[in-house]
Amino acid sequence: MLLYAHSVWTTVAVLLVAALACAAILGWLLRTGLAWRLATDVPNERSLHERPTPRVGGWGVSPVASLAIAFAAPTLWPIAAAALSLAIVSQIDDRRGLPARVRFAAHVAAVCAVLAVYGAALPWWALAMLAFALVWLINLYNFMDGADGLAGGMALFGFGGYALAALVGEHGSLGLALACASVAGAAAGFLRFNFHPARVFLGDAGSIPLGFLAGALGFCGWLGGVWPIWFPVMAFSPFIVDASVTLARRLARGERFWQAHREHYYQRMVRSGLGHRRTALYWYAAMGLGIMLAIGCLKLPFEWQWATFGAWLAALAAAGIAVDVRWRRFMHASAGLK
Repeated sequence: MLLYAHSVWTTVAVLLVAALACAAILGWLLRTGLAWRLATDVPNERSLHERPTPRVGGWGVSPVASLAIAFAAPTLWPIAAAALSLAIVSQIDDRRGLPARVRFAAHVAAVCAVLAVYGAALPWWALAMLAFALVWLINLYNFMDGADGLAGGMALFGFGGYALAALVGEHGSLGLALACASVAGAAAGFLRFNFHPARVFLGDAGSIPLGFLAGALGFCGWLGGVWPIWFPVMAFSPFIVDASVTLARRLARGERFWQAHREHYYQRMVRSGLGHRRTALYWYAAMGLGIMLAIGCLKLPFEWQWATFGAWLAALAAAGIAVDVRWRRFMHASAGLK
């Protein structure tokens, strides 16, 4: 019991230190005005915001999370190094713009490096499937970074759920818990400036490494027997479902899915009158409920775990249908006013 209490307090301490460090960096960038010179997001016809906003959240989230992982969980330093490398490449993209092939090559290289270090014993077909899933997670997190408080809140809830599961699971891992708490803490520090009305946006230098870490740490937890393979999916399921369904719809219509748009469920929620704050709170509720269910299922029999996972996906599908219905009514009412 004393050992468990020590693990919990150590995890909380790491989370708080990471949160304070990230908040301090971002606060300094804003006070000095440097944030505006590093990268600024200027609104366009596809934006949900109305005024130019610094896109420097990654300057706080990525270095803090990566360094904290390297110090708190040394066995995971390759993941920390890969995340920081992605942050550097993405910051160059934020500042000057990079060809899509260069960005994609960086994503694939980071994923392959992690799989080579931690998954070398797996069969080739499993590595291929995991590589595809991890590259998709990197990009979907970037796609979902478009509303105040959303991506930061999802990171706080998702990685916080990872950390809790790593502590309470039957085959828990303090190192993994500390690594996940590091990311959750950095996200909390960023959220201090990103909740509506946002003063700072995440940017690719933050969203790309967060997507990578969601996949890489989830993979390590599964590989180490800390949680089943469905757990990381359920922990980030609102993000995964929204991005995946939206991508499938755009592909079915023959559209260029990589181009910016405003068709995600969260974008439709904001545009149909819920606004940034209420949309974020609805997503937090969904994320929190999904994580609580996922952690609660860890000690259930195998069949019940997958049954609950399936039921949760069905609930998210129903929520998506409700958003679609609201959106059609909103568009019909808007057309009637013209």
